[in-house]
Amino acid sequence: MAVLHAWRTARVTPLGELHAPPRMTAVLVRLTVQVVLVASLWSGLYAHAGATAGMSREQAITYAVLAVLASRLRELDQYAGRDTVLQHMHFGTIVYWYLRPLPPARYHALRALGEQVYGAAWALAGYAVCLAAGVIEPPGSAAVAGVFVVSLLLGQLVLYFVMLLLDQLCFWTIRNSSAMLILLFAQNLLSGVYAPLWFFPDWFRTMSTFLPFQATLSVPLSLYVGRIQLADAGGQLAIQAVWVVLLFLLTRFLWRRAARRVISQGG
Repeated sequence: MAVLHAWRTARVTPLGELHAPPRMTAVLVRLTVQVVLVASLWSGLYAHAGATAGMSREQAITYAVLAVLASRLRELDQYAGRDTVLQHMHFGTIVYWYLRPLPPARYHALRALGEQVYGAAWALAGYAVCLAAGVIEPPGSAAVAGVFVVSLLLGQLVLYFVMLLLDQLCFWTIRNSSAMLILLFAQNLLSGVYAPLWFFPDWFRTMSTFLPFQATLSVPLSLYVGRIQLADAGGQLAIQAVWVVLLFLLTRFLWRRAARRVISQGG
């Protein structure tokens, strides 16, 4: 029964996407346009220059395109299902999360898992097309590919807990749409989505090392393109694992505190 509940919970958002062909078409068009634009941008930037910030033209394009594809892992229309924490707090229905067979923390995690599996299908399909078309380079070796996959999984765990913290903030602030916009911008900037962190000033890179954001995307992609060597991969994976443990403990504590703020009327 527990497995059945988990399966039904994880497939909620993917099913919503699969039953909305126009939405899937829009995703395909947007993803294609993004890949073409970023590939063209970085190709143009390197047209009259050699290696910059320790990156060659091929590395820069590969990094940028992979960053676009990786964004699909958690970029779903969650509001369409009206089951986000922000919406439940607004409508006063968050109490139902505490009346279901699954605890709220597990329900939230399973929803995220289903979304990431669905997003991974898009990312893998895009990766295969870009690799076959020669837009991006393959990993340097099987070892690099293996380390990249492990680092990417750890990075997605870090990203999940970071986004969970924002959801949990709703239990104290009720509405956090402004905080969501700020955090999403900070996440994209400090994780290297907009541009690799090596292009930023030294003080900016130093500051980012004390935050969890670069562990979500910058580290895995840096390992893939060879900006971080295999000899240094162990330390980077350890840092990612530490962030996962710290954020897990923090969010677990906040789930317990949040339960005390839920009343029978919801909200």
